[in-house]
Amino acid sequence: MKLGAELQAFQRRIGHEFARPELLLRALTHGSMSSPTRADNQRLEFLGDRVLGLVMASALLEQDKEASEGQLAPRFNALVRKETCADVAREIDLGSVLKLGRSEMLSGGRRKQALLGDAMEAVIAAVYRDGGLDAARDMILHLWGDRIERVDSDARDAKTALQEWAQARGHKPPAYVEIDRSGPDHAPVFTIAARLENGAEAQARAGSKRQAEQSAAGALLQQLENGT
Repeated sequence: MKLGAELQAFQRRIGHEFARPELLLRALTHGSMSSPTRADNQRLEFLGDRVLGLVMASALLEQDKEASEGQLAPRFNALVRKETCADVAREIDLGSVLKLGRSEMLSGGRRKQALLGDAMEAVIAAVYRDGGLDAARDMILHLWGDRIERVDSDARDAKTALQEWAQARGHKPPAYVEIDRSGPDHAPVFTIAARLENGAEAQARAGSKRQAEQSAAGALLQQLENGT
């Protein structure tokens, strides 16, 4: 099977040339394009999540030989979470080569964080099945770059960190309230407020509720740390 110019360029971006190109095609096929003769990338996504976890756990142990499990766990979570996978996917322009159904395409699927994160995991699995663990490790470490070195030792996601802040002070968990939704149905923008029972609040806007909640939680944490 011969890949087109776009997919050949994508192979160069990830640093792996497939001996079995059909694996790459499957990794890039979203469920909206699946059919009895065309498998989607969900099974590969399942495998890729585990391969990424193994590579990152090993890399973190090598990077800091003195760190405790309690220090390593939040770093690990920051490196393997869907948001990070989606960020890497954007850097290699994975969205441009995804195989999407018409409805998913019209709804902005090439930019959706969850979809990009899932596809990134599927590509990892495809490389693993094509070239083995060494090939997958090389690609992951190359694409994640210096994220491993600069990941914060307290790299909890913002919502988790805010909840822990509230619990430590005897407060109820933070509330997340949708303040506004704008834009067309296929590309909505959400405004979310993160609120604590003591009256502290911060707002953020994003293209998904989850991302807006995380950004609002991060903004509120910054306010609390700065005493504002």
